[in-house]
Amino acid sequence: MKIKKAAAVCAVVGTAVAGLLLATPANADPVSNSYVLAGSDTLQDVANALANGTQLTGPSVRVSSSAGTIGSFDAFGSPAIQTKPNGPYFARPAGSGDGVKALSRSIDGAPYSVAGNTTPATAITGQVDIARSSSGPGAATNPTGPLAYIPFGRDAVSYAIAPGTATGLEQLSTAQLTQIYNCTLTSVNGVAISPVLPQSASGTRKFFLSAIGVSTPGACVNQSTLAENDGTVLTTPGQIIPFSVASWVAQKNGAAQNRTGTAVLGSAQGATAPYTGSGSALVPNPAYYNDATWGRDTYVVVQYARIDSTSASYDAGLAALVDPTKAKSLTNFGTIASTSGAVKSKFGFLAPSSTTPIRANLS
Repeated sequence: MKIKKAAAVCAVVGTAVAGLLLATPANADPVSNSYVLAGSDTLQDVANALANGTQLTGPSVRVSSSAGTIGSFDAFGSPAIQTKPNGPYFARPAGSGDGVKALSRSIDGAPYSVAGNTTPATAITGQVDIARSSSGPGAATNPTGPLAYIPFGRDAVSYAIAPGTATGLEQLSTAQLTQIYNCTLTSVNGVAISPVLPQSASGTRKFFLSAIGVSTPGACVNQSTLAENDGTVLTTPGQIIPFSVASWVAQKNGAAQNRTGTAVLGSAQGATAPYTGSGSALVPNPAYYNDATWGRDTYVVVQYARIDSTSASYDAGLAALVDPTKAKSLTNFGTIASTSGAVKSKFGFLAPSSTTPIRANLS
Protein backbone atom coordinates (compact mmCIF):
# COMPACT_ATOMS: atom_id res chain seq x y z
CA MET A 1 0.00 0.00 0.00
CA LYS A 2 1.23 3.48 -0.76
CA ILE A 3 -0.48 5.33 2.09
CA LYS A 4 -1.53 3.32 5.11
CA LYS A 5 -5.05 3.90 6.26
CA ALA A 6 -6.60 3.50 9.68
CA ALA A 7 -9.34 0.95 10.19
CA ALA A 8 -11.81 3.59 9.18
CA VAL A 9 -11.31 6.94 7.51
CA CYS A 10 -13.12 9.52 9.59
CA ALA A 11 -14.67 12.42 7.73
CA VAL A 12 -15.28 14.32 10.96
CA VAL A 13 -12.52 14.53 13.58
CA GLY A 14 -13.35 12.38 16.56
CA THR A 15 -15.47 9.88 14.66
CA ALA A 16 -14.13 6.33 14.38
CA VAL A 17 -15.56 3.14 12.92
CA ALA A 18 -13.93 -0.26 13.25
CA GLY A 19 -12.55 -1.65 9.98
CA LEU A 20 -13.25 -5.04 8.43
CA LEU A 21 -11.03 -6.78 5.92
CA LEU A 22 -10.47 -9.97 4.01
CA ALA A 23 -7.08 -11.66 3.66
CA THR A 24 -5.14 -8.44 4.24
CA PRO A 25 -2.99 -7.12 7.08
CA ALA A 26 -4.92 -5.39 9.86
CA ASN A 27 -5.97 -1.82 9.06
CA ALA A 28 -5.10 -2.16 5.36
CA ASP A 29 -8.53 -0.98 4.13
CA PRO A 30 -11.20 1.26 5.58
CA VAL A 31 -14.89 0.48 5.91
CA SER A 32 -17.14 3.48 5.39
CA ASN A 33 -20.61 4.18 6.70
CA SER A 34 -21.20 6.83 4.06
CA TYR A 35 -19.17 7.54 0.91
CA VAL A 36 -16.70 5.22 -0.82
CA LEU A 37 -14.06 6.01 -3.46
CA ALA A 38 -12.37 3.37 -5.61
CA GLY A 39 -10.58 3.03 -8.93
CA SER A 40 -7.58 4.86 -10.34
CA ASP A 41 -4.13 4.24 -8.92
CA THR A 42 -3.04 7.65 -10.26
CA LEU A 43 -5.53 9.49 -8.01
CA GLN A 44 -5.23 7.03 -5.14
CA ASP A 45 -2.47 8.65 -3.07
CA VAL A 46 -3.90 12.14 -3.06
CA ALA A 47 -7.47 10.87 -2.50
CA ASN A 48 -6.24 8.84 0.47
CA ALA A 49 -4.46 11.87 1.90
CA LEU A 50 -7.56 14.05 1.56
CA ALA A 51 -9.80 11.37 3.07
CA ASN A 52 -7.47 10.56 5.96
CA GLY A 53 -6.35 14.11 6.63
CA THR A 54 -2.90 15.56 5.97
CA GLN A 55 -0.62 18.38 7.10
CA LEU A 56 1.50 18.22 3.97
CA THR A 57 0.83 21.90 3.22
CA GLY A 58 1.16 23.03 6.86
CA PRO A 59 -2.39 23.29 8.24
CA SER A 60 -4.51 20.19 8.63
CA VAL A 61 -6.57 19.50 5.49
CA ARG A 62 -9.24 16.84 5.47
CA VAL A 63 -12.24 16.34 3.21
CA SER A 64 -15.21 16.04 5.53
CA SER A 65 -18.84 15.02 5.27
CA SER A 66 -21.66 15.50 7.74
CA ALA A 67 -23.06 12.13 6.59
CA GLY A 68 -20.29 10.10 8.24
CA THR A 69 -16.96 8.55 7.34
CA ILE A 70 -15.55 8.27 3.84
CA GLY A 71 -13.21 5.54 2.65
CA SER A 72 -10.74 5.62 -0.24
CA PHE A 73 -9.74 2.12 -1.38
CA ASP A 74 -6.39 1.34 -3.00
CA ALA A 75 -6.31 -0.03 -6.53
CA PHE A 76 -4.08 -2.93 -5.49
CA GLY A 77 -4.12 -5.19 -2.45
CA SER A 78 -6.32 -8.10 -1.44
CA PRO A 79 -8.49 -9.55 -4.24
CA ALA A 80 -11.72 -8.66 -2.40
CA ILE A 81 -12.86 -5.64 -0.41
CA GLN A 82 -15.79 -4.79 1.84
CA THR A 83 -16.60 -1.10 1.58
CA LYS A 84 -19.50 -0.61 4.00
CA PRO A 85 -20.58 -2.32 7.24
CA ASN A 86 -22.42 -5.58 6.56
CA GLY A 87 -21.93 -5.08 2.83
CA PRO A 88 -20.75 -7.81 0.46
CA TYR A 89 -17.14 -8.61 -0.30
CA PHE A 90 -16.46 -7.98 -3.98
CA ALA A 91 -13.56 -7.80 -6.41
CA ARG A 92 -11.23 -4.87 -5.76
CA PRO A 93 -11.52 -2.23 -8.52
CA ALA A 94 -7.97 -2.19 -9.93
CA GLY A 95 -7.77 1.02 -11.94
CA SER A 96 -9.96 3.64 -13.56
CA GLY A 97 -11.93 1.26 -15.74
CA ASP A 98 -12.80 -1.07 -12.88
CA GLY A 99 -13.67 1.89 -10.65
CA VAL A 100 -16.20 3.28 -13.13
CA LYS A 101 -17.63 -0.23 -13.65
CA ALA A 102 -17.99 -0.69 -9.90
CA LEU A 103 -19.81 2.65 -9.65
CA SER A 104 -22.04 1.65 -12.58
CA ARG A 105 -22.92 -1.69 -10.94
CA SER A 106 -23.57 0.16 -7.66
CA ILE A 107 -26.16 2.15 -9.58
CA ASP A 108 -27.82 -0.49 -11.79
CA GLY A 109 -27.56 -3.48 -9.44
CA ALA A 110 -26.07 -5.89 -12.00
CA PRO A 111 -23.41 -8.32 -10.69
CA TYR A 112 -19.88 -6.89 -10.59
CA SER A 113 -16.71 -8.80 -11.39
CA VAL A 114 -13.16 -8.04 -12.50
CA ALA A 115 -11.33 -9.88 -15.27
CA GLY A 116 -8.55 -12.01 -13.81
CA ASN A 117 -9.89 -11.68 -10.26
CA THR A 118 -11.28 -14.95 -8.88
CA THR A 119 -13.73 -13.19 -6.55
CA PRO A 120 -17.24 -14.29 -7.65
CA ALA A 121 -19.51 -11.84 -9.45
CA THR A 122 -21.47 -10.02 -6.78
CA ALA A 123 -24.35 -7.54 -6.58
CA ILE A 124 -22.91 -4.34 -5.10
CA THR A 125 -25.82 -1.91 -5.14
CA GLY A 126 -24.86 1.22 -3.20
CA GLN A 127 -21.35 0.02 -2.31
CA VAL A 128 -19.31 2.55 -4.38
CA ASP A 129 -20.23 6.24 -4.51
CA ILE A 130 -17.27 7.84 -6.29
CA ALA A 131 -14.96 6.40 -8.94
CA ARG A 132 -11.44 7.77 -9.34
CA SER A 133 -10.62 8.01 -13.05
CA SER A 134 -7.41 9.17 -14.72
CA SER A 135 -9.17 9.31 -18.09
CA GLY A 136 -12.37 10.87 -19.36
CA PRO A 137 -15.44 8.99 -20.62
CA GLY A 138 -14.35 8.91 -24.25
CA ALA A 139 -16.93 7.14 -26.42
CA ALA A 140 -19.27 6.82 -23.41
CA THR A 141 -19.86 10.59 -23.37
CA ASN A 142 -23.59 11.35 -23.43
CA PRO A 143 -25.05 14.78 -22.54
CA THR A 144 -27.94 13.09 -20.74
CA GLY A 145 -26.02 10.09 -19.36
CA PRO A 146 -26.41 8.91 -15.74
CA LEU A 147 -22.76 9.49 -14.80
CA ALA A 148 -20.96 12.78 -14.20
CA TYR A 149 -17.18 13.01 -14.68
CA ILE A 150 -16.09 15.96 -12.55
CA PRO A 151 -12.59 17.39 -13.21
CA PHE A 152 -10.19 16.62 -10.36
CA GLY A 153 -6.80 17.90 -11.52
CA ARG A 154 -4.42 18.16 -14.46
CA ASP A 155 -1.90 15.34 -14.92
CA ALA A 156 0.38 14.30 -17.77
CA VAL A 157 1.74 10.98 -18.99
CA SER A 158 5.24 9.93 -19.95
CA TYR A 159 7.16 6.66 -19.57
CA ALA A 160 9.54 5.14 -17.04
CA ILE A 161 12.78 3.45 -18.12
CA ALA A 162 14.12 0.32 -16.43
CA PRO A 163 17.25 0.64 -14.28
CA GLY A 164 20.47 -0.47 -15.93
CA THR A 165 19.41 0.83 -19.33
CA ALA A 166 22.12 2.59 -21.29
CA THR A 167 21.45 6.27 -22.00
CA GLY A 168 19.58 6.99 -25.20
CA LEU A 169 15.90 6.47 -24.31
CA GLU A 170 15.35 9.59 -22.18
CA GLN A 171 13.78 11.60 -24.99
CA LEU A 172 11.36 9.91 -27.37
CA SER A 173 8.81 11.42 -29.73
CA THR A 174 5.18 10.41 -30.07
CA ALA A 175 6.01 8.92 -33.47
CA GLN A 176 8.82 6.82 -31.99
CA LEU A 177 6.57 5.57 -29.19
CA THR A 178 3.95 4.60 -31.77
CA GLN A 179 6.53 2.52 -33.63
CA ILE A 180 7.84 1.00 -30.41
CA TYR A 181 4.39 -0.20 -29.31
CA ASN A 182 3.62 -1.37 -32.83
CA CYS A 183 6.89 -3.32 -32.63
CA THR A 184 8.29 -1.72 -35.79
CA LEU A 185 11.03 0.11 -33.86
CA THR A 186 13.06 -2.11 -31.57
CA SER A 187 16.04 0.11 -30.70
CA VAL A 188 16.85 3.81 -30.38
CA ASN A 189 20.37 5.22 -30.31
CA GLY A 190 21.67 1.68 -30.25
CA VAL A 191 19.64 0.76 -27.15
CA ALA A 192 17.24 -2.20 -27.46
CA ILE A 193 13.72 -1.43 -26.21
CA SER A 194 11.24 -3.80 -24.54
CA PRO A 195 7.82 -2.09 -24.35
CA VAL A 196 5.58 -2.91 -21.37
CA LEU A 197 1.99 -1.95 -20.50
CA PRO A 198 0.30 -1.89 -17.08
CA GLN A 199 -2.81 -3.94 -16.27
CA SER A 200 -5.79 -3.67 -18.60
CA ALA A 201 -8.07 -1.56 -16.37
CA SER A 202 -5.47 1.19 -16.09
CA GLY A 203 -6.64 4.61 -17.21
CA THR A 204 -3.00 5.55 -17.81
CA ARG A 205 -2.62 2.59 -20.18
CA LYS A 206 -5.78 3.64 -22.03
CA PHE A 207 -4.62 7.25 -22.30
CA PHE A 208 -1.10 6.31 -23.40
CA LEU A 209 -2.28 4.02 -26.20
CA SER A 210 -4.72 6.69 -27.39
CA ALA A 211 -1.96 9.33 -27.36
CA ILE A 212 0.28 7.21 -29.58
CA GLY A 213 -2.59 6.04 -31.79
CA VAL A 214 -2.18 2.33 -31.07
CA SER A 215 -5.40 0.35 -30.71
CA THR A 216 -3.81 -3.11 -30.77
CA PRO A 217 -0.27 -3.31 -29.33
CA GLY A 218 2.24 -5.41 -31.24
CA ALA A 219 3.25 -8.93 -30.27
CA CYS A 220 6.50 -7.73 -28.68
CA VAL A 221 4.64 -5.74 -25.99
CA ASN A 222 4.53 -7.25 -22.50
CA GLN A 223 0.86 -6.93 -21.50
CA SER A 224 0.98 -8.86 -18.23
CA THR A 225 -0.93 -7.67 -15.15
CA LEU A 226 1.73 -5.26 -13.89
CA ALA A 227 0.76 -2.48 -11.51
CA GLU A 228 0.81 1.03 -12.95
CA ASN A 229 2.92 3.90 -11.62
CA ASP A 230 5.40 1.49 -10.07
CA GLY A 231 8.98 1.66 -11.32
CA THR A 232 9.94 -1.48 -9.44
CA VAL A 233 8.04 -3.67 -11.93
CA LEU A 234 10.74 -2.88 -14.50
CA THR A 235 13.36 -5.58 -14.04
CA THR A 236 15.05 -5.88 -17.44
CA PRO A 237 17.25 -3.17 -19.02
CA GLY A 238 15.51 -1.60 -22.01
CA GLN A 239 11.98 -1.93 -20.63
CA ILE A 240 9.73 1.14 -20.74
CA ILE A 241 6.22 1.55 -19.30
CA PRO A 242 3.65 4.40 -19.31
CA PHE A 243 3.74 6.43 -16.09
CA SER A 244 1.67 9.28 -14.62
CA VAL A 245 3.87 12.33 -14.18
CA ALA A 246 1.82 13.47 -11.16
CA SER A 247 2.40 10.10 -9.51
CA TRP A 248 6.13 10.29 -10.28
CA VAL A 249 6.36 13.81 -8.83
CA ALA A 250 4.48 12.84 -5.66
CA GLN A 251 6.63 9.76 -5.12
CA LYS A 252 9.87 11.64 -5.71
CA ASN A 253 9.10 14.74 -3.62
CA GLY A 254 7.94 12.73 -0.59
CA ALA A 255 4.20 13.36 -0.79
CA ALA A 256 3.57 9.66 -1.54
CA GLN A 257 5.38 6.43 -0.81
CA ASN A 258 8.21 6.08 -3.32
CA ARG A 259 7.89 3.05 -5.61
CA THR A 260 9.96 4.42 -8.46
CA GLY A 261 12.97 2.35 -7.39
CA THR A 262 15.94 3.22 -9.58
CA ALA A 263 13.87 3.68 -12.73
CA VAL A 264 14.18 6.93 -14.69
CA LEU A 265 11.33 9.03 -16.09
CA GLY A 266 11.74 9.84 -19.75
CA SER A 267 10.07 12.58 -21.77
CA ALA A 268 7.51 11.86 -24.48
CA GLN A 269 8.00 15.46 -25.62
CA GLY A 270 11.67 15.34 -26.50
CA ALA A 271 13.59 18.11 -24.74
CA THR A 272 10.57 19.27 -22.69
CA ALA A 273 11.04 17.80 -19.21
CA PRO A 274 7.97 16.45 -17.37
CA TYR A 275 9.05 18.09 -14.09
CA THR A 276 11.51 20.60 -12.67
CA GLY A 277 13.45 20.81 -9.41
CA SER A 278 14.60 17.97 -7.20
CA GLY A 279 13.96 16.39 -3.81
CA SER A 280 11.08 17.93 -1.88
CA ALA A 281 11.08 20.87 -4.32
CA LEU A 282 10.30 18.68 -7.35
CA VAL A 283 7.21 20.03 -9.15
CA PRO A 284 5.33 19.53 -12.45
CA ASN A 285 6.47 21.37 -15.55
CA PRO A 286 3.39 23.30 -16.80
CA ALA A 287 4.76 23.29 -20.35
CA TYR A 288 4.66 19.49 -20.36
CA TYR A 289 1.23 19.27 -18.71
CA ASN A 290 -0.28 21.76 -21.17
CA ASP A 291 0.67 19.67 -24.19
CA ALA A 292 -2.40 18.70 -26.21
CA THR A 293 -1.22 15.12 -26.63
CA TRP A 294 0.40 14.24 -23.31
CA GLY A 295 -1.46 16.44 -20.81
CA ARG A 296 -4.75 15.15 -19.42
CA ASP A 297 -7.48 16.07 -16.99
CA THR A 298 -8.37 13.49 -14.35
CA TYR A 299 -11.79 12.99 -12.78
CA VAL A 300 -13.93 11.81 -9.94
CA VAL A 301 -17.09 10.16 -11.24
CA VAL A 302 -20.49 10.09 -9.53
CA GLN A 303 -24.11 9.37 -10.34
CA TYR A 304 -25.44 12.61 -11.81
CA ALA A 305 -28.86 12.33 -10.18
CA ARG A 306 -27.24 12.40 -6.73
CA ILE A 307 -25.63 15.80 -7.35
CA ASP A 308 -28.60 17.30 -9.22
CA SER A 309 -30.58 19.39 -6.74
CA THR A 310 -33.75 18.97 -8.85
CA SER A 311 -33.61 15.16 -8.66
CA ALA A 312 -35.47 13.01 -6.15
CA SER A 313 -32.16 11.15 -5.67
CA TYR A 314 -30.25 14.31 -4.71
CA ASP A 315 -27.65 13.71 -2.00
CA ALA A 316 -26.43 16.98 -0.50
CA GLY A 317 -23.50 15.30 1.25
CA LEU A 318 -22.17 13.73 -1.95
CA ALA A 319 -22.76 16.94 -3.90
CA ALA A 320 -20.67 18.87 -1.36
CA LEU A 321 -17.80 16.39 -1.69
CA VAL A 322 -17.49 17.14 -5.41
CA ASP A 323 -18.25 20.87 -5.31
CA PRO A 324 -15.09 22.73 -6.47
CA THR A 325 -16.21 25.96 -4.76
CA LYS A 326 -15.83 24.34 -1.32
CA ALA A 327 -12.32 24.72 0.09
CA LYS A 328 -12.10 21.15 1.35
CA SER A 329 -13.90 19.17 -1.33
CA LEU A 330 -12.36 16.52 -3.54
CA THR A 331 -12.56 18.77 -6.60
CA ASN A 332 -11.34 22.06 -5.12
CA PHE A 333 -8.22 23.53 -6.67
CA GLY A 334 -7.46 26.52 -4.49
CA THR A 335 -3.94 27.72 -3.79
CA ILE A 336 -4.26 28.59 -0.09
CA ALA A 337 -2.46 26.04 2.11
CA SER A 338 -5.66 25.06 3.92
CA THR A 339 -7.44 23.96 0.72
CA SER A 340 -7.68 20.62 -1.02
CA GLY A 341 -6.19 22.23 -4.12
CA ALA A 342 -2.95 23.01 -2.33
CA VAL A 343 -2.66 19.36 -1.26
CA LYS A 344 -3.27 18.18 -4.81
CA SER A 345 -0.49 20.48 -6.01
CA LYS A 346 1.93 18.72 -3.64
CA PHE A 347 0.88 15.44 -5.23
CA GLY A 348 1.91 16.65 -8.68
CA PHE A 349 -1.42 17.88 -10.05
CA LEU A 350 -2.11 21.23 -11.64
CA ALA A 351 -5.53 22.87 -11.92
CA PRO A 352 -7.74 21.09 -14.47
CA SER A 353 -8.26 22.73 -17.84
CA SER A 354 -12.01 22.89 -17.15
CA THR A 355 -14.32 22.61 -14.16
CA THR A 356 -17.33 21.58 -16.26
CA PRO A 357 -18.64 18.06 -15.53
CA ILE A 358 -18.99 15.63 -18.45
CA ARG A 359 -22.08 13.43 -18.59
CA ALA A 360 -21.63 9.83 -19.67
CA ASN A 361 -23.28 6.42 -19.92
CA LEU A 362 -22.74 3.64 -17.40
CA SER A 363 -19.74 1.44 -18.05
